[in-house]
Amino acid sequence: MTENPGELFCPLEFRYGRPEVRVLFSRQLRLRRALRVEAALAESQAELGVIPIEAAKAVAAAAAGSAVTLDEVDRLESEVKHDVMAVVSALAAQSGVGAPWVHFGATSGDITDTALALELQDAVRVLRADLTQLARVLTDLAHRYRATPEVGRTHGQYAVPISFGYKMAVSAAEVVRHRARLDELTPRLCVGKMAGAVGTGAGFGTKAAEIEAAVMRRLGIHADEAPTQIVGRDRIAEFTNWLALVAGTAERLATEVRNLQRSEIAEVQEPFDERRQVGSSTMAQKRNPMVSENVTSLARLVRAFALPPLENMVQWHERDLANSANERIVLPHSIVLADDILCKLINVHSGLKVDTKRMAANLDSSGGSVMVENLMLALTARGLPRSKAHELLRKMSRSEKSGETIAARAKSDKVLRAHFSEAELDQLLDPAAYVKAAAAKTDRIVDSLQRELKS
Repeated sequence: MTENPGELFCPLEFRYGRPEVRVLFSRQLRLRRALRVEAALAESQAELGVIPIEAAKAVAAAAAGSAVTLDEVDRLESEVKHDVMAVVSALAAQSGVGAPWVHFGATSGDITDTALALELQDAVRVLRADLTQLARVLTDLAHRYRATPEVGRTHGQYAVPISFGYKMAVSAAEVVRHRARLDELTPRLCVGKMAGAVGTGAGFGTKAAEIEAAVMRRLGIHADEAPTQIVGRDRIAEFTNWLALVAGTAERLATEVRNLQRSEIAEVQEPFDERRQVGSSTMAQKRNPMVSENVTSLARLVRAFALPPLENMVQWHERDLANSANERIVLPHSIVLADDILCKLINVHSGLKVDTKRMAANLDSSGGSVMVENLMLALTARGLPRSKAHELLRKMSRSEKSGETIAARAKSDKVLRAHFSEAELDQLLDPAAYVKAAAAKTDRIVDSLQRELKS
């Protein structure tokens, strides 16, 4: 079979990621950013009297126009075997009187890393918006189910009641922390450089610092305060490890949905189009948590992409190319996939089907054993040593009397009846009363998060 050389092969191109995010990393936009940096350099040098004003105008006009094409850049690169030199040559060919001054004093890293900063700036805006939207969806769920009792589980076993709203508040707070981390690291991430071959600025002469400042001002970013030939790669490593943290949270949220949707738990269900959606090619009854499973799978890949940028921090002296090839893959893939999984989580939680009756039934299925801690604490507060109260209730919760609830056993126990009335025991064993504390804490968390999300 003859393969079509134009056939897409990367799943990112046809299966994962939003088109409006994938396009941020298109070759056309990357070329436009590089040309924008070259224009900012020429304009800044003219402003400071380093090159003729007419030359800078010609370079800027050529960079802003459509005459410098990908086809021409590709043709030149096939000859010179250097991507940035191909862009420089193509731009110079269209710059008329500005041709001799294109890229004057600059090195490749000045252009590529500064253009990368502009690219990352766009990506940060997208990811921050995703986190904000997801946090709002989760806080809405937290508020709505603030006092809805649900079994809390530790080690996969019944623990004590929690409210479903509190569970959502915990997740919302985690998402907002990631947004705060992003805000904190962005000024370190979105930096460029215009400092020449080894970062000293010597090639720009006595006005090097002014030129760099002027270029960055025009582009709306800051300069790396101490670059080599390239921007420090600790910045990229910090960002991709932040993406890995976000992916960890994403998988945690997705795993919670997957577990709570298990047939034997069945407390939530991710959105499912009953009219058209198919859960299985053979088992027609299936409603699998496919989106949450997809998030889990992609989140693991995003975390894996965090490793190469850590390795890239190690450069030979002032520059090598060991980072270049893998960054072309790691950064677009990590960002597109991070956006993809965040948007999927937004959709899952926006349409989440919450079965409060099943939550109540699961609580009832414990026979009241999920409330023995509350009873133990109350018993201790009434004067019985905690160790004795714990042992009493440990034995009671392991009673072999089939079908008898903790409430029934407690009301027939002499020690407990000596300390509590039947009405008090009913109150102490009521999950709805127990989760009032969770509801109050949820309210405090939601109020705080909503204030933060306004910024």
